[in-house]
Amino acid sequence: MKTLQVELPEQMAREVDHAVEAGLFENTAEVVRAALREFILQRRFALLEQQQLQDVAWALRDQPERT
Repeated sequence: MKTLQVELPEQMAREVDHAVEAGLFENTAEVVRAALREFILQRRFALLEQQQLQDVAWALRDQPERT
């Protein structure tokens, strides 16, 4: 497993600490891993959606004209 070191704004760090204190996460590393997982999943979905929209646009451009 790779270790990363990040600096957070104070407010964000407090929110992370509150999430751990509330029992939502075991520790701060779990909060960061969960946030990164969510970010990656959202980006993956957005990229897939963008590719599908480009495919639809391409297909519509190449339709033969109907008379």
